[in-house]
Amino acid sequence: MIKRLISCVRQYKKDAMLSPIFVSLEVILDVFIPLYMGRLIDNGIDRGDMGYVLKMGLLLVALCILSLVCGALSGRFASVAAVGFGANLRHDMFHHVQTYSFSNIDKFSSSSIVTRLTTDVSRIQNAFMMTIRVAVRAPVMLILAMVMAFQINRSLAMIFLLALPFLAVVIFVLMRTVHPIFKRVFKTYDRLNQVVQENLRGIRVVKSYVREDHEIDKFNKISGVIYKDFVKAETIISLSSPVMNICAYGCMILIAWLGSRLIVTSHETVMTTGQLTSMITYVMQILMSLMFVSMIAMQLIMSRAAGERIVEILDETSSLESPETGAIHTVADGSIEFDHVTFSYARQAEKPVLDDVTLTIQAGETVGILGGTGSSKSSLVQLIPRLYDVVEGSVKVGGVDVRQYDLEALRNQVAMVLQKNVLFSGTIKDNLRWGNENATDEELVHACRLAQADGFIREFPDGYDTWIEQGGANVSGGQRQRLCIARALLKKPKILILDDSTSAVDTKTDALIRQAFAQEIPDTTKLIIAQRISSVQDADKIIVLNDGHVDGFGTHEELLKTNIIYREVYESQTRKEEA
Repeated sequence: MIKRLISCVRQYKKDAMLSPIFVSLEVILDVFIPLYMGRLIDNGIDRGDMGYVLKMGLLLVALCILSLVCGALSGRFASVAAVGFGANLRHDMFHHVQTYSFSNIDKFSSSSIVTRLTTDVSRIQNAFMMTIRVAVRAPVMLILAMVMAFQINRSLAMIFLLALPFLAVVIFVLMRTVHPIFKRVFKTYDRLNQVVQENLRGIRVVKSYVREDHEIDKFNKISGVIYKDFVKAETIISLSSPVMNICAYGCMILIAWLGSRLIVTSHETVMTTGQLTSMITYVMQILMSLMFVSMIAMQLIMSRAAGERIVEILDETSSLESPETGAIHTVADGSIEFDHVTFSYARQAEKPVLDDVTLTIQAGETVGILGGTGSSKSSLVQLIPRLYDVVEGSVKVGGVDVRQYDLEALRNQVAMVLQKNVLFSGTIKDNLRWGNENATDEELVHACRLAQADGFIREFPDGYDTWIEQGGANVSGGQRQRLCIARALLKKPKILILDDSTSAVDTKTDALIRQAFAQEIPDTTKLIIAQRISSVQDADKIIVLNDGHVDGFGTHEELLKTNIIYREVYESQTRKEEA
């Protein structure tokens, strides 16, 4: 895990290495200060030598200034390295997520991915900054201060060596106890983010059903779980502080007491006042180092769980990838063939979503797809641009198995318009150019005319420069669908898939859109999923799906004669229109 995370430091390696170098220099200078302070007391103050006092005083001032400069440089380099490391982590995670298939995203859930990109990265970033600065300073200070203390008096310095094993055991036990709690907390954070996202996306539904109290209660329950787990974890972690204080201050009292006895009662000069002062200062440095070590250990416990979750994202391999060698980059035409296709979202599913589907669609044909809810209409068309892979059989586009194509080349030739398609924050022009970033204004207008969107766009005060809010919240459902159709047309695809994407427009507009398709893009294969038979009855062929099987395939007239499901739907809708 650590090796995988450190690989994201990249261009900030120089800063990451300079920070511990300068912090080590800072520690070395800090360690020499008590030594010269002791000499100032013994050789200057005790003997009344003011020249020596002045000399040592200037040296101490110089050491303090140098220490301050080294500390400032270390802090700057650590900040640059940590912020850059966090930026690289977010960059790598986000870019890697773009390669995921739908099944990979389903595995983590969008809310979990958002948590890992934000909260988890911030925690790792802070831990990294502490590691290259504080985690270097504390051990170096501990070792050097111990060395200096041993040089002054070995017997007194041995007191710390007795305390260190006990402290190490305490920290180890705390780490083992707290880590599972933090892992659980981060998973609960995923659920909390999911609740917030669902609430904000569906805020209109929440208010229309007056379910604010229900949503608040749901939020409070999950937030309460996080609160209880954090309290439990922080309570356990807080035990490290009194243990550290007891050991460190206990050592300090023993050293002060024994050192004083050596000065007062010994007939020989075993220890001077200056040496005892230096020893007490080293005790304080060792004490602070131990406290920092404890703090770093606890921080690493918290960040370990976050690091594991980040590495899961980075190490996840997309279940859909282009062939490593021999990938085809050209789609010959828009012909489609389903050859005994069986598909399920989970490999171990008891019942497949699509079962032994065999179909042939010629390039340029308009094909309607009908079926009840859960009949797998959307699943069928999602196999064409290879959003999912078949379990058995094959799907061919342009006479080639879709698994042999370069994914980008294939998907550039297949445009999908979903019933709940998404518009992004930006102008109408910005959203349309998702279909073709180099499209001219004339091409934008032409595509919108085909999609019957030009009329309402020009009614906006800013026309094509009208700002679209996140998700297209400031346009109606029908307007949103027509903008998405125009966006798909700008791709100039060989296959156009409309997944119930005219459900929010009236029948007249629906008819005009289909008429424009027939006249303007006759060579494009058009697949139209619809609930209204009027939307597909003029199609070259119509597919009737029932529970993952092809129940009928033919023209409108043929299906009226041969297919019971189609005839029942047609008669039901005809009666409603007559009524």
